[in-house]
Amino acid sequence: MMALAPGEAGAALQRWGQALAARGDWRAVVVMSPHWMDPVAAVGSHPMPPTWHDFGGFPPALYRLQYPAPGDPALARSVVERLQAAAIPTAEDPERPRDHGVWSPLRFLLPQARWPVVQVALPADAGPAAVYAIGAALADLRDQGVLLMGSGSLTHNLMAFFAGRPTLDAPADPAVQAFSAWVWDALQAGDLTALLDYRARAPQAEQAHPTDEHLLPLFFALGAARWPQTAGQTVQAITREVQYRHLAMDSYAIG
Repeated sequence: MMALAPGEAGAALQRWGQALAARGDWRAVVVMSPHWMDPVAAVGSHPMPPTWHDFGGFPPALYRLQYPAPGDPALARSVVERLQAAAIPTAEDPERPRDHGVWSPLRFLLPQARWPVVQVALPADAGPAAVYAIGAALADLRDQGVLLMGSGSLTHNLMAFFAGRPTLDAPADPAVQAFSAWVWDALQAGDLTALLDYRARAPQAEQAHPTDEHLLPLFFALGAARWPQTAGQTVQAITREVQYRHLAMDSYAIG
């Protein structure tokens, strides 16, 4: 529902995206979303990926939304080559549409939809370290004007959400606050070791993520920045809003 009821998170992404668009020193986006899980780190190479409404039971207005940014088959091939060079199993997928894990945040971050967007699949059996390695294999694309982005949710317990059906601005669950604060502190401390082992170390980790696919794109972004090994790769909070009591919408800019 973020696409229709974005809250402060949507406004914050929009402000940050306006500054990004004004820079004029980049040319495309490569993004990982938890809504494309594949046996390998597949790469979408469709020249004009359709906007996929990959959900059911929502208001009709949501199904009318489009994000008509082009794809970039040449960039997709370049992504595949980098993953292959790093011995990461991959493949091109020329048919894959664009899922809501990509287009929903990009509608606020880059509403112009004029920059090409290439999606990388989350391997179904990958853990944090493996996803970090995927991002790291693509890190040099940043020097070629490519924005590398992980799209997920810092907390994602839909069972808790549906049990109470809270409103958008309901007070944050203390467990969500504790998990979000722990991640933020680890990012500020540059503690990659703790983050990679978040399931054992973070408070309320199991409650925040009954399954961890929605957190894993964070590690794609961290790897893409080669954080924290590369000097100057600080982490800036774009937003740390909690929506619907259980969904931490934290967004970060790395480096």
